[in-house]
Amino acid sequence: MPNVLIRDLDPAVHAVLTARAEAQGQSLQQYLTAELTRLAGQPTLRELFTEIARRPQQPQIPASAIVSAIHDGRRAG
Repeated sequence: MPNVLIRDLDPAVHAVLTARAEAQGQSLQQYLTAELTRLAGQPTLRELFTEIARRPQQPQIPASAIVSAIHDGRRAG
């Protein structure tokens, strides 16, 4: 399994991360592994926008048609 080495980490940041790990009942390694796994599972904004741009265009529905449909639904229900 690959390893990651982080050099020159601010001691205050290390202290915060250590405290968070302890609060979770985890070692710092366990905590950071879980956090990095979670982070890797979330798309970046660039990835998200790229995915949205790849989606097929949806037909535009005029706002008046949406409002009309809502009013029709309220009258029927």
